[in-house]
Amino acid sequence: MTDNARTNFIGGQWVGDPDGDVRMQRSPIDGSEIGPVTWSSRGAAQRAIDAAQIAQARWRKVSTWDRARAMQRIGAAIAANREDLARLLTLEQGKPFAEAYFEVGKSVDGFNLAADLVKYLEGSTIPTEDPTKRVMTFYQPRGVYAVVTPWNFPVNIPVEYIAPGLAAGNTIVWTPAPSTALIAAALVRVISEADIPPGILNLVTGAGAVVGDEIVSNAGTNGVGFTGSAATGKVIAQRAAGKPQLMELGGNGPVVILPDADLERAVTATASGCFANAGQVCSSSERILVHRAVYDEFAARMAEKARAVVLGDPRKDGTTMGPLNNASVAEKVGQHVNDALERGAKAITGGKRPDNALSPLYFEPTILTGVSREAIINTEETFGPVAPLLVFDTDEEAFDMARDNRYGLVSSVFTQDIDRAFRYVEEMPTGIVNINDTSNYWELHIPFGGLSGKDSGMGRVGGKHALMAMCDLKTATFTVR
Repeated sequence: MTDNARTNFIGGQWVGDPDGDVRMQRSPIDGSEIGPVTWSSRGAAQRAIDAAQIAQARWRKVSTWDRARAMQRIGAAIAANREDLARLLTLEQGKPFAEAYFEVGKSVDGFNLAADLVKYLEGSTIPTEDPTKRVMTFYQPRGVYAVVTPWNFPVNIPVEYIAPGLAAGNTIVWTPAPSTALIAAALVRVISEADIPPGILNLVTGAGAVVGDEIVSNAGTNGVGFTGSAATGKVIAQRAAGKPQLMELGGNGPVVILPDADLERAVTATASGCFANAGQVCSSSERILVHRAVYDEFAARMAEKARAVVLGDPRKDGTTMGPLNNASVAEKVGQHVNDALERGAKAITGGKRPDNALSPLYFEPTILTGVSREAIINTEETFGPVAPLLVFDTDEEAFDMARDNRYGLVSSVFTQDIDRAFRYVEEMPTGIVNINDTSNYWELHIPFGGLSGKDSGMGRVGGKHALMAMCDLKTATFTVR
């Protein structure tokens, strides 16, 4: 390996990997070279775990208030570098600068939230049958956490694990998605300058099947945090068997439009859910069930929203949607759209990659009508700027269509009937149901995760819920004599 890539941060030092490789990162915007990335070996991951173990023995004994102050320093450091981080995020991930700037800002909020909440991570005292006994519970860090994260929100999603994990007294070994490894390294560089102890946060870049597999399966890690695809989540669950696992996996709606919905509100919110981040959001509006009474009008209004999207270079003012992040997702989006068309759907706008784009990764904002329930786009997560519209006639039919899916993350329902809205809240097979709002609505302190029995993960990220999940609850008993 050459010495021009040091994207691993291990034990407080930027290092390469003599047993690894170096690959040049290219921007999805136009294919231009951005910079070199270390593709590490398992040995590098093992060294990071060793460093995290050494650091954790000290970090767990740091007072809660001092750990909270460290999280605040990190938040301030990210805020001071917000614009530079956002520009790199746009260049490497492909989202418009405004979206990137917002995402980096949320990561600041994430560290500040962890700093606030960890000071109130309280245990309890438990009454006992034996009058001489006293029982109390309190939280302790689990140890070293393996964190594996995706490329769609490569700054904020890692913070959903790193901030509560560090605040609780754990140390972290983080493997980001390779296609956004440079923004990961830039984020860690900023964090490392916030006067934190060496070894509490370690970064190892490279292939998930190599370094990601090593950190989740290695006996030196005590817990796993993962956001990504359901297929990868199942592999990680097996490789990390016996360890606590906090996983946020895929989603596929649905969004339900009832006949009494405020259509302007429903269209605006749903279009936002379809086209934000080019549809590359686990909670995006990828499956839209529309009552027959309003189907045609809803479809026409959605087409207007899609045509108003400005697809292009996300670095330029006025661009509202950039490219997809990588060739694999672009290929999948095309396959899903073509399958729907072959099964009888119609693209009333979009439906293909645009001509004369800066790279092959751009895909037109697309509205599909007449989508079959058998279409792949209805059964699988597409992760692209596509709104597939399916028709239904009764609530029971909508419930049946909603349940006929292996995902169970987020859904939305649009209606002006409060009783009907809460019937949908009860019946929808998802961990979150948003009423009269985009499926992408979420705030950092709100529990976020999938329904049991579905392929959308386990546990809840968000606020105190992530903190509690990344701790052991210890019980102490003693006798009063």
